[in-house]
Amino acid sequence: MSDLPELETLLLTRSGRRLTITMNRPDVLNAFGGPMHAEIIDALAFARDDTGSDVVVITGAGRAFSAGGDIEGMRRVIDDPTLFDKEAGEAKALIFTLLEIEKPVVARINGPAIGLGATIALFCDVTFAGESAKISDPHVAIGLVAGDGGAIIWPALVGLNRAKEFLLTGETLTAAQAGEIGLVNHVVADDALDAAVDGFCDKLIAGAQPAIRWTKTVMNLELKRLAHSLMDPGIAYESLSVRTEEHKARVDAFLAKAREKRK
Repeated sequence: MSDLPELETLLLTRSGRRLTITMNRPDVLNAFGGPMHAEIIDALAFARDDTGSDVVVITGAGRAFSAGGDIEGMRRVIDDPTLFDKEAGEAKALIFTLLEIEKPVVARINGPAIGLGATIALFCDVTFAGESAKISDPHVAIGLVAGDGGAIIWPALVGLNRAKEFLLTGETLTAAQAGEIGLVNHVVADDALDAAVDGFCDKLIAGAQPAIRWTKTVMNLELKRLAHSLMDPGIAYESLSVRTEEHKARVDAFLAKAREKRK
């Protein structure tokens, strides 16, 4: 009998000493809706405490890593902003739980990583992106503050001014562009992504585990300090932006455009 938890929106699998967490809503490009916010925290907590693995891989099912927030869910939050309070707590728990994992966490970015999807990928320790992947944090495009972690990790990876450029415009980067500025570690051909991730994981698993984990722990101290300093004000400002007419208008326009496409 498997010791792996069974979740509705995520699939956990094990191969030797490697644990893989797959966001498993391919029909909606692994967008965060329904129970997925809570379940990914459960999956990360399991990975943190799992004695059967030395490396964790996070990826998405189908043709996307994760499209980020669920627009339909955003409309429900507009109608009842108190729903944001629950999501805010989950956003903080997600980042802090991810940062508490001592073993290396590798992102396998197999397609678009947008918004919260990008945040999760970039908070991983080492990132591999297929050449067709795209990365962006378009909170501002729908009138929201990038308060769920993007304002922490983008500056940490590419510097403050460059991060401001992308977070203030919501611009989408190709995998090649992300690689050029150091936002991701490796960009490979789509059909070489699995081999690249597998080879790197094998190298880590063959390494000295206490030394690897404790070296990561030391390096993550600064990220944890930043997260503890910035998550609360980030979420507070995002909560304010949830209640603006600008956000409502942009979400409604997005939904109207989507309905028109379906006709």
